[in-house]
Amino acid sequence: MEKIFILFSVILLAAAFQAQTLSSDVQELAGRSTTFATALYRKLASRSDDNFAFSPFAASLSLASLATGAKENMSTGLLEVLNLASMERDEEPDRIPTSLQQMKEAVAQTVATGLFVDRQVQVESSFSSQVKTFYSTDVKSVEFSNTQATKASIGEYVTGNTGNKIREVLETVDPQSQLMVISAAYFTCQLPFNSSFTQEERFYINKYQIVQVPMMIRSDKFYLAYDPSLKVGILRLPCNDGTAMLFLLPDENVDYTSVDEALTAEVFLEWVAKLKKTKLEVQLPRFSVDYSFSLKEILPGLGFTKFQDGVADLSGISKTSELKLSAALQKILVEVDEQGGSDAQSSSSIFMDTLPPRLTFNRPFLFLVYHEATKSLLHMGRVIDPTKK
Repeated sequence: MEKIFILFSVILLAAAFQAQTLSSDVQELAGRSTTFATALYRKLASRSDDNFAFSPFAASLSLASLATGAKENMSTGLLEVLNLASMERDEEPDRIPTSLQQMKEAVAQTVATGLFVDRQVQVESSFSSQVKTFYSTDVKSVEFSNTQATKASIGEYVTGNTGNKIREVLETVDPQSQLMVISAAYFTCQLPFNSSFTQEERFYINKYQIVQVPMMIRSDKFYLAYDPSLKVGILRLPCNDGTAMLFLLPDENVDYTSVDEALTAEVFLEWVAKLKKTKLEVQLPRFSVDYSFSLKEILPGLGFTKFQDGVADLSGISKTSELKLSAALQKILVEVDEQGGSDAQSSSSIFMDTLPPRLTFNRPFLFLVYHEATKSLLHMGRVIDPTKK
């Protein structure tokens, strides 16, 4: 027990130290980015009644890369979508890019962002250098008229930058394309559950659909909160590299869409602040969510219509062509399971003196992955049916 306490203290001190060493600009950017993340969540949630996931962090890098190549009002418009426009300073033109660069280094996520430009377009070398330096965004030349070769090239890029976890992003390629922005994110969290205790349990998709799922089980002290206004339980579980997950379970007979619609940056921060360590038995299904969406199609709902209206000025990317954004796509894979083995759960945490209260995720729930030091939302999603990928 003493060793566990010392280890926990070291982890807390490390997180506190990291928060102190991050610049005030990064802290401000993280807070502002959370507003964008929750707005994007609400838009995506309203379009789907199934499992979905996305990476607001990867989306931020994609839009910031486009803003680097945009001119005048368009750049500001993209930064307004990201809730970062107020951070612009004439005397500090690299303030936002530098902060995003430092943020990317701090969160250490498996995220790939690539700009694929038709080989007939002459890309400004200064643009390629900037987006590579600040966002690790690669600019690749492809021949869109050769659709199969382009599809293979983009697939190889994504696969190589996600540890072979994400293999295919595009089903088809428009041969008339000029510019595609592709982002991919892979996140895995092995939770401190012992796989030998995992068992098949019922999961209630709705009143009429029930499926059997592998349910992870653990009794221990967990960080827990409850939001009485939304009638939702909030469970925090640690992951890796300074990240944690919040699992949000609406009460029985509470529609999960009410939580979808209420999710804001302020609500998220209130939930984190309310977390208290509580003796609890947690039952949580293993799950995996593989999801793709068009960021370009979502942007009008966030207040940016220039790409759809055909008036976007991307002359910072190329001065020799009237460049049009053909597609901005994101694909993500989120995998959550147990660590396995006896180290994941000691016997003292299996058997309590008294039976603890139980929190069973046997109905649709939400999940939020965040960076603990900055409270920045990295990946988000919803699970309606854990048996579906």
